[in-house]
Amino acid sequence: MPPLIEDRLRAVCRRLPDAYEEPAWTGTRWRVRKRTIAHACVVEADHPNSLASAFAAEGPVCVVTFRAPGGEAGGLIASGLPFYWPGWGTNVVGMLLDDGTDWTEVAELITESYRIQAPKMLVRLLPEP
Repeated sequence: MPPLIEDRLRAVCRRLPDAYEEPAWTGTRWRVRKRTIAHACVVEADHPNSLASAFAAEGPVCVVTFRAPGGEAGGLIASGLPFYWPGWGTNVVGMLLDDGTDWTEVAELITESYRIQAPKMLVRLLPEP
């Protein structure tokens, strides 16, 4: 994963109570109490199950997946790129990360994912949205 992207995601997740980072089967994931908040990885264009073709990319693309409330997840996915449905979960959203990424939006989306995945006692430690 590009270091700049990983560093930006890391900075967002470090602000979340009890969130931690660990290597995933591919890429890096951030978790709270063994529940994934966000997972980022590079998707190779030539991989048979690659989503890179959905982005019309000739090379690898960097993506992050996260949880969103049901109605919001559908709205994000329906809005099209940079959002997409990764193929699993009813409230899982994928997002293409590139030079045009709005990092304020990424921080808000990952914080919302944390609110869904974290125990209520930890969520109460966050500032109100």
